[in-house]
Formats: sequence, structure tokens, C-alpha cells
Amino acid sequence: MANQNNEEVVCVTGANGFIGSWLIRTLLENQNPRYTSIHATIFPGSDPSHLFTLHPEANSRITVFPLNILDSHAVSRAVEHCTGVFHVASPCTLEDPTDPQKELLDPAVRGTLNVLEAAKRVGVKRVVLTSSISAMVPNPNWPEKKAVDESCWTDVDYCSSRGKWYPVSKTMAEKAAWEFSEKHGVDVVAVHPGTCLGPLLQKEMNASSAVLQRLMMGSEDTQECYWLGSVHVKDVARAHVLVYETPTASGRYLCTNGIYQFSSFATVVSELYPDFPIHRFPEETQPGLTPCKDAARRLIDLGLVFTPVQDAIREAAESLIAKGFLQRPPLQN
Repeated sequence: MANQNNEEVVCVTGANGFIGSWLIRTLLENQNPRYTSIHATIFPGSDPSHLFTLHPEANSRITVFPLNILDSHAVSRAVEHCTGVFHVASPCTLEDPTDPQKELLDPAVRGTLNVLEAAKRVGVKRVVLTSSISAMVPNPNWPEKKAVDESCWTDVDYCSSRGKWYPVSKTMAEKAAWEFSEKHGVDVVAVHPGTCLGPLLQKEMNASSAVLQRLMMGSEDTQECYWLGSVHVKDVARAHVLVYETPTASGRYLCTNGIYQFSSFATVVSELYPDFPIHRFPEETQPGLTPCKDAARRLIDLGLVFTPVQDAIREAAESLIAKGFLQRPPLQN
């Protein structure tokens, strides 16, 4: 919720990641309110240098806090003097963890609680939590022919029994956040991005960009348990700021430019990049998934206009190529 004097001091956790970097850029460019100071938390040893190239005033408005999100005292120092918090930091990987508790569950759940406890102590106005469609699906008990919406929750037992630990981590973290919010009166709003695409501002590959990269390299992974649709990362950043600045915003906000099969997405990618070895999937890669063009109706009603999927794909692919993460196929004679 925006400050009445039109100046804000906010904290962004995971600030140098894919979504975090775009969120920092969006906050720096925002005029009313003006985010005069941004506390950017990063994992110790990771590189935040690109953040200071995002805006002419970045050097004077960004303060970097290297910290482990499990260090509650360090988190408190980063949140001190802030009017709002964007909690983006959470481990995300396409690879199966060797120790799910240590690698995913503890950082997601305990990290979220550390942020909320610091926010409560400081008295921030609102915490915007970056959740995920992975806290909504998979849910095998969701009614047939009904599009997934904000009332849908991932079936943790179903995922645990199949070793799908990322959805478990995001679901447990979000549920912990709502329990904390209800018990302690901290204002929390959650944003649930689909697969985020767009130009990489950071130097490293991120998990959602790798979905597109691997698809364009011939991967046959259907993304069965991790897919609802895609969204431009700049729209995800805008959604975070929008729900922070809208006093009436509450609850969960699905953030995807439609719901559709991964096979449909792959077809669009192949039409845009016909020279790449993109696998032709069977029509139903997500069994029983009901398509919905305006699945993010709650955000649309707040005024968010989504970037066309084709633009997100094109900008993401060209960024991957420019940064050397993806090579164009050799020209055929």
C-alpha cells in the first residue's frame, strides 16, 4: 500500500534473481509513489552488479544486503525502516534435490516466516509474497472442466509421494504465510506467476527461462506437474507493484496470460522459431487441464494488461541467444 507522502522505502528479497531484478527495475522506474530507497537482499557471494545498471539513480537508491534468508537477524536488519516488503527469494530448480528439506523446504518456509516476523516487528504496511502456480497445481481432485483459479491449492501429499518437492515447498511456504498473517495481523498479498519469460537482466540462467531453452533444444519434457501457462516477467513485476499499491488488494492473484496446454505453448514457439528442433507433443500434456483465456481476472480487474505470449517468447529467446545460453541451428544448404 502506497505511502501518502508518495515516497516509499521497501525491501526486495532475492533481488538479483530473474523476477527480483525486474521488480527492482520496475520500482526504480515508478514515479508515484517514488521508491526512494530499496533494500535489496541477495544470497551471499551472488552478483548484484547488474542491478546498478537498471536506472540512472540505481547507485543512490539501492542498498544491497547479502544474507541467508534463514538468518533471522540479518533479515530483520534488511527490513528495518521499510514501509513494505516484496518477498521474492525462494529456491527454484528444475533438478531433483538430493536433500529436499535442506535445499527447498527450509529456505521456503522458514525464510518466509523470518521475513514476516521482521515485517511484523518493523510494522510494515504490506508484504507481497511471490508464490507460484506450483502452490495451485497439481491438484488431481480439482473439479473436471473447471478452470484453475485462486481457490485451488496444490495437493502436497500427491506431490510428496511423487518426489515433486518444488510445489511442496511453495505450497507450505504460502500456507505458513497465511497462518502467520491471520495470527499476527500482518497484511499479506500473494502473486502466483506462471512460467516467467522475457529478457534476462541477470547473468545466470534461471529455472523458468531454462524451460524455454530446453524446449528449443529438443527436450521432450511435458512439464506435466509445473505448467498452467506463461507470462512475461515484466508483467509479473508490475503485478507485484500493483497489488502493493492497491489498498483493496487481498488474497491470492494468479498471474498468467491464460491457461493452456504446454503442447500449445510448444506449437507457438515452433511457429516463431521453425528452424529449432522443437518436439511435437501430443495435444494433452496436462491431462484434464481446462483452458481459460482470462485466468488472471483478478489482476486484469486491477488494471494489469498482459504482454502477448508471442512477445514474451521472442524476447526471452533472443535474450538466451544473445547471452550464449542458446545457439541458433546452422543454416541448411
